[in-house]
Amino acid sequence: MGFFDFLKPADINAGVEKFKSTGGAVLLDVRTPAEYKSGHIPGSRNFPLDSIETLPRVIADKNIPIFVHCFSGARSGQAASAMRRMGYTNVTNIGGISGYRGKVVK
Repeated sequence: MGFFDFLKPADINAGVEKFKSTGGAVLLDVRTPAEYKSGHIPGSRNFPLDSIETLPRVIADKNIPIFVHCFSGARSGQAASAMRRMGYTNVTNIGGISGYRGKVVK
């Protein structure tokens, strides 16, 4: 990892592949329900950013691998930060679905 790697946007395609190869992982889409319905990554779960404080009711295990994405990567960054503050230990912001090249479900 180079000194300026933190400036590179997350690669959602690599993130989805990592999710698929990580047993027991959760792919969390923090867009709105309407955005999610318009097209989402197969296997993802919708949990809007504005509800993130209630996540422990749904995902109680704070050590489970969670891969978070949104449209551009901004909301997923906010969600990942909030989740870390709540005690989640294995959270990765994989960026925005706008850069996703795989199949989507509508």
